[in-house]
Amino acid sequence: MIADFTARVRPLAPGLGLAVILAMAAQFLSDHYGAPVMLMAILLGMPFHFLTEDERTKRGIDFAAKALLRTGVALLGLRVSLDMVRDIGWGFVALIAFSIAAVILLSVALVPRMGRDRAFGLLTGGSVAICGASAAMAIASILPPRDTAERDLSFTVITVTALSTLAMIVYPILAGAIGLDQELTGLFLGATIHDVAQVVGAGYSVSDETGDLATVVKLIRVTMLAPVVLIAALALRRASPQQAGKRPPLLPAFVLGFLVLAALNSAHVVPVPVIDAASTLSRALLVAAVAAVGMKTSLARLADVGAAAILLLVAQTAGLAVLILAALALGIA
Repeated sequence: MIADFTARVRPLAPGLGLAVILAMAAQFLSDHYGAPVMLMAILLGMPFHFLTEDERTKRGIDFAAKALLRTGVALLGLRVSLDMVRDIGWGFVALIAFSIAAVILLSVALVPRMGRDRAFGLLTGGSVAICGASAAMAIASILPPRDTAERDLSFTVITVTALSTLAMIVYPILAGAIGLDQELTGLFLGATIHDVAQVVGAGYSVSDETGDLATVVKLIRVTMLAPVVLIAALALRRASPQQAGKRPPLLPAFVLGFLVLAALNSAHVVPVPVIDAASTLSRALLVAAVAAVGMKTSLARLADVGAAAILLLVAQTAGLAVLILAALALGIA
């Protein structure tokens, strides 16, 4: 059995090892220079695109981009619980759910007018509405095969991370300028900034209270990833041709894992050290997966995405912020 396992793992080792090394380099740059770790991972991976054409590394890179991603997303379930929902209040949770649905559905409906397919609208809308790069990668894993899949995913991760970093700087200033108190500022930051790390950075730059609240709100948005991926998978499965063995699964295994772990965390049966370790492992796996996606991306093809796609992500980001601010102004909190 050990020999069989070794025989299966050995072909994955070169490509998988490279993804891990790039992830470690990205984390080093993030820790020492404050650079967004997901952005660094994908940018470091792109120059190694040629290795995806080498049989010695291709399988390991593919494994990192898919298996590590899905495992990392599943482990995110241990970061969320029903207690978070009760702390924020069902009214604001309903607002978060509505904002996510609005951004995604409008994106899917409008993106064909830009000459893009609806899958691109789902990918970008989901990344903006839910949790940035992690959501983009989870949604990409259930989309049907497309020639532009890696290009679109890399573009989305790069752009949404850049916008999230910009929001981390601008949104606290905006919240202060329009007179939001610390509580409303936390709600605003957690409901609008794309990536968890940037939410933490923005929230705690205002105050500890704001940072705590913004982080909880953000994790509630992360919770929405599972139902969104499930609904999208069901819709894609229904829309796909009736071909044996080729339709998307009814329930992606990593979504089921996410839901099970979230339920266990809500029941308070998972020790805190295990939750902390799983959170760290999840982050590491996602960074390695992003690095692998970077390696699968051609820089030449990335340039073909165009300015219109960037404007789409900017419009999605601005629209989400306006929606949340309007709701806060109306007292929905």
